[in-house]
Amino acid sequence: MALENTPMSGIAPNGDSKLSTWRGRISFIDLMQSVGLLAVILLGSAIMSVLSPVFATVRNIENVLQAATIIAVVAIGQTFVILVAGIDLSVASVLVLSSVLSVGLVEFQGFSPVVGVMVALGAGLGLGLINGLAVTKLRIPALIATLATMTIGRGLAYIYSGGTNIAPVPSFFVELQAARIFGIPAVIVLTLALALIAQIVLSRTAFGRSVYATGGNPLAARLAGINTERVVIIAFMISGLMAAIAGLLITARFEAGAATAAQGMELAVIAAVVIGGVSLFGGEGNMGSMLLGVLLLGLVQNAVNLLNVPPNWDSVVSGLVIAAAAALDVYRRNYLEAGMRRKVIASKSS
Repeated sequence: MALENTPMSGIAPNGDSKLSTWRGRISFIDLMQSVGLLAVILLGSAIMSVLSPVFATVRNIENVLQAATIIAVVAIGQTFVILVAGIDLSVASVLVLSSVLSVGLVEFQGFSPVVGVMVALGAGLGLGLINGLAVTKLRIPALIATLATMTIGRGLAYIYSGGTNIAPVPSFFVELQAARIFGIPAVIVLTLALALIAQIVLSRTAFGRSVYATGGNPLAARLAGINTERVVIIAFMISGLMAAIAGLLITARFEAGAATAAQGMELAVIAAVVIGGVSLFGGEGNMGSMLLGVLLLGLVQNAVNLLNVPPNWDSVVSGLVIAAAAALDVYRRNYLEAGMRRKVIASKSS
């Protein structure tokens, strides 16, 4: 990414006051993004409550939230990758591979469920590591590198499972899906906990600051002593791990090692992240807004189903939402850059 194309390009290395101004501007725009998304969600929910008597029922809302948890967990990892100005197309394949391994190792090889889960999570970390090394060491564009692992991961899942779902699942998965904490499905609580941990990492740790710096301005980050290659590798590993955890959640939801699931999920995840205000250019975004993006996308898909819209229109509507979010991302970025340029010019002339 060219230096002049980043919001931080006009900030001197030692310009603490300017950096504070930039961060404050980012925080304000993030807040407006979240408020805007929440307003759209509330307005859309009100309209759907009128159009469909089923929409506002507890059962439907719970189904929407539980379905959204799987995309949300994958999106947590994808957010780290996009924040470092990358992209991960392999997440759905990692999810499927994790799902079939967690059940197949128990059913086919006779391992304990704990071993199955650990191997599944390890597979996610391993594929994430491969993606990170391919991008940083081999200099393969993230789009191509993760496209390759997407194909490999799903192929391995098909080969191992024979192309069919694997059942029955260990009782652990059934109990996980049925469990509730204070009346709330445990999978929803787990998703919120993972998002909270991720947000703390991004906002309160040196690694989180390195993630934003690497995505916002990689050259300045390197000059500041940040090992940007290591940051990118870890971001991809986090993405792989989150996708593997989502694979365990989808196994619990379907009560099977889901070899045929998650077709096209990688695009839905990217859409949710972008709708949630995480910039495709890197360096901007947070977990709170991202979760709102996931919820909005889930509500749109639920509305399409409840209104009996033909299935093909589901893709059209989702595509329009993605296009609108991408256009908003470009507008936000241009607004931010224009404001920073004015600040820099004003400071130099004073």
